[in-house]
Amino acid sequence: MPATQHYAYPDAIVTTEWLAGNLSDASLRVFDCTTYLRYETGTGRPYRIESGRADYDKGHIPGSAFLDLQGELSDSSSRFNFTMPDAQDLAARFAAKGIGDGTRVVLYSRSSLQWATRIWWMLRAIGFDDAAVLDGGFDKWSAEGRPVETAETRYPAARLAARPRPGLFVGKEEIRAAIGDAKVCTINALASDLHKGENPRYGRPGRVPGSVNVPALALVDAASLTFNAADAVAATFGAVGADKSKRILVYCGGGIAATLDAFLLHQLGYEDIAVYDNSMNEWARDESLPIELG
Repeated sequence: MPATQHYAYPDAIVTTEWLAGNLSDASLRVFDCTTYLRYETGTGRPYRIESGRADYDKGHIPGSAFLDLQGELSDSSSRFNFTMPDAQDLAARFAAKGIGDGTRVVLYSRSSLQWATRIWWMLRAIGFDDAAVLDGGFDKWSAEGRPVETAETRYPAARLAARPRPGLFVGKEEIRAAIGDAKVCTINALASDLHKGENPRYGRPGRVPGSVNVPALALVDAASLTFNAADAVAATFGAVGADKSKRILVYCGGGIAATLDAFLLHQLGYEDIAVYDNSMNEWARDESLPIELG
């Protein structure tokens, strides 16, 4: 039998048990990263963005602060949602929230882990490596009857120097250049109906030509919202030809779900992974870019 696959960076995934036992650590910075996408029809936009702040105010993990991805950590000058700011700018925004040298960061979200993995990938892109995702998120914490509080936490500002890793996010030109390149595997993290072109949510229905489909939802246990076991995740990526010798480009609707795929690829030891930041929000609306159905 093949050797059991293990995640390469176990410190980047923490359990609810671990977090409960470490909440008193003065160096710990815990953040609720929740955003909701409210899907609408007939509005000309794929979804309405709703901050998770209201739910944070109703109850959150004790001592945790809130990060508003669209409102505080995205490029407000971009015509697309959730676009990464400049690395230096983003580092300053994170520092203002209390993330910096000497801190250990734990990120969690509600209903979906992808909001926590998005912030994790952004931190990694600017060179901050002492961050982890809470496996199961707030849903698991709450289901276990663990304590919550309503008082807002604000951490003191920190110092954070950006050490950018520019290859972790890419734009449409690199995605287009990769079409037909046998050395690249392009992965769509959206649901299969969007991949096949059965759902026109983002404009022109379809996918980047030649891309394969690994929905982010397929990598997480639906009941517990915990990451699937490493063996199962490795088999899922292996089945679509995502070989470790290839550059892996991951996209979705707006660069959010793609980070869950990217996070677990990194955990499996893949070394050349990038997320297409604006994803189908950009690709589907640009008539000059090719699209594939079926």
